[in-house]
Order: sequence, then structure tokens, then C-alpha cells
Amino acid sequence: LANSMAAFIEADGLKTFYVKAGSGFPVVLFHGAAPGASARVNWQLNIEPLADAGFTVYAYDQAGYGRTDNPADLSVEYRVTHAKAFIDALKLERYHVIGNSVGGYIAARLALEDPRVGKFVTTTSGTLAPKGSAQSQALGQKHSEELREYVPSLENMRALTLGTLHRKELVTEELVRARYEMSVGKNQEAAQLRKGVKPPRPLTEELPKLKTKTLLLWGNQDRGVSVERGVLLFQLIPNAEFHLFDQCAHWVQWDQAQRFNRLVADFLAGDG
Repeated sequence: LANSMAAFIEADGLKTFYVKAGSGFPVVLFHGAAPGASARVNWQLNIEPLADAGFTVYAYDQAGYGRTDNPADLSVEYRVTHAKAFIDALKLERYHVIGNSVGGYIAARLALEDPRVGKFVTTTSGTLAPKGSAQSQALGQKHSEELREYVPSLENMRALTLGTLHRKELVTEELVRARYEMSVGKNQEAAQLRKGVKPPRPLTEELPKLKTKTLLLWGNQDRGVSVERGVLLFQLIPNAEFHLFDQCAHWVQWDQAQRFNRLVADFLAGDG
């Protein structure tokens, strides 16, 4: 990422890695939770285009991911606490939030709990969406098991990434290696320990009270989260927009990068 700077900042006592690009209204990006998840991997195709669209973009590695320290508490609940501490450390007065997968849950919690949040955007998020039909639940279960069974190797990461993305040409050696490198060492230790952690509380009761303008971006070929669940999430949130892409799997921001960047920039720049 040529036009961005990388730095560390202390948030809730953890050395936290982040990338910053651009100038303008702040936008904070929250990556997902799959093996190898990190700011530079998940948001590689989005940081600079969003900065070029007139925003200050902050993409950080969550607690227990990327180059950020591992916390004692590996729950999603703690990652929400750490996210708030990161934003406080940056001294942001107002900011938009964009989540990817589990990061969408964290972004939604901030949209619900922090009055500084302007708008809320998320890609397909099984953690955030209602459970849906038995078929939807079976799909989600199967996908979760695949992620849990990942054993770090370049070959396994290639197979995993071919499932994350619909457009096979995007699964380059460079992406596979970068994602693999973020899945080993202290990040693998954290992943093993996370297996025993209980899932975060559902937000189905709270989302109908969300005041924040919301954009949901879903992929028709997602192997873990059905379209049905995206529609159910859309119906829960007042003032939401729902955009469904064909030829698109779990990482909307990769499979449909150009359209994602344009739609998100327009949505964030719009009135209200």
C-alpha cells in the first residue's frame, strides 16, 4: 500500500498495529475472524481507494490477530472493548464503521453503543445476521467447522482462500502467502484458544433500535452465510440498504472490489 502509513498504538494495554491513509472524515475498518485475518490482508483492495474518495481510513489488526498483541481474553466481547479503546487512543470525534464478516458484529456494536459513529457498513456477517432456516444454519455450521479444522500450511490456506473468494484469479500466491503468514505463530496460538470461547450475544433485540444509516453488502455465492440471512438482517434494521452481488462469495470487498469501493464511498459521502 504505497500511499499509507503503518504504525503501532497502545489500546487497552495491547500494542495494536494499524494502517492509516488519506485525509477527511475518519472511517474505521474491522476485519473478520478467519485464519489469517488482518487489516492488510482483508482490506488490501479498499484502503487506498476509500482514502482517494476523501476519507481518512484506519484499518487495524484486532486483539489476537495480525501484528497486534494477543489478549488474555479471546472473546469477541473483548474485541469490542479493544475496538473502543483503539478509537479512544486515536482520539476520533466522529467516524464511520465498516465491518467484514465477524468485524461486522464489532462495527454494529459500536454503531449501537458509541454516539460518535456516523454510518455503518458491513459485508456478509454470519455473526451479526439472524440464524435463518435449518438449511441456512447447516450451511453456517459446515463453514465454521472448515475454519476450525484449518491447520497452517500454504496448501491449506490456498484451499481456504479458494472458498473465501468466488473469483479464482484473485487467489494469487501473494495473497495466499500473506494470509498464511498471518495465521501462524502467536496468531495460531490465539486461534486454538478461541475454540473454547463462547459466541457473542445476538443483537436481534437491539438492531431494530439502531439509529445509524446502514449499508449491507452480501455475496450470492457465500459458502457460509445464506442470502436469506442477509435479508433477515436487512429487515431488522430501520434505515438500511441491502446490496446483493452475484459472482461474489464471502469477501465482497475483494470479489467486487471496484463496485464495493464506489458504493461505500457514495454511501458514506451522502447526506444524512
